Amino acid sequence: MDLTQATDKVKNDRAKKMMLWFGIASLLMAFAGWTSAYIVSSSSREDWISDLQMPSSFFISTGIIILSSITYILAKKAMRSGALKQCTTLLVVTMGLGVAFIVFQFNGFSQMVAQGYYFTGPTSNIKLSYVFLIATVHIVHVVAGIISLAVVLYNQLKGKYSPEEMLGLSLGATFWHFLDLLWIYLLLFMIYVG
Repeated sequence: MDLTQATDKVKNDRAKKMMLWFGIASLLMAFAGWTSAYIVSSSSREDWISDLQMPSSFFISTGIIILSSITYILAKKAMRSGALKQCTTLLVVTMGLGVAFIVFQFNGFSQMVAQGYYFTGPTSNIKLSYVFLIATVHIVHVVAGIISLAVVLYNQLKGKYSPEEMLGLSLGATFWHFLDLLWIYLLLFMIYVG
């Protein structure tokens, strides 16, 4: 690779990293808007439910998504050490954990409905609407993370990554860890605010 190609690659890699960080920043702003509206509603609405218990499935899904971040970290570590099959296996496990996270989130919604808490309708409540909205929008982004992970896994199976060239793997991991931290923040926020 000549100097011009190397410089172009560095610029291209930097642009991809910046696009990811701009995307993450825009997601943070969107969730900041929803959590700000949640705070305003919690302090101004007389019908706000202050003793809502988060469903147990939300806590199980939190453990699952934390575990999925660990498996993604281990996949990157395996790639750095040249253990390509181990990296592939860990990426598949990460994807399975991502799907399990979504399943447990929907199970959490079912638990809330079983307790008589509804998203809309005459028996709904504004706090519940926020909980459903925030969790659902996060699930949509986890689906985007799973799609990203599928692309990473496809590229891994095609041999596009190596210990020296793993930008796509690193970008996918960064997005995945962001989703993990975002969910932990959102869950703690919904437990302790309002």
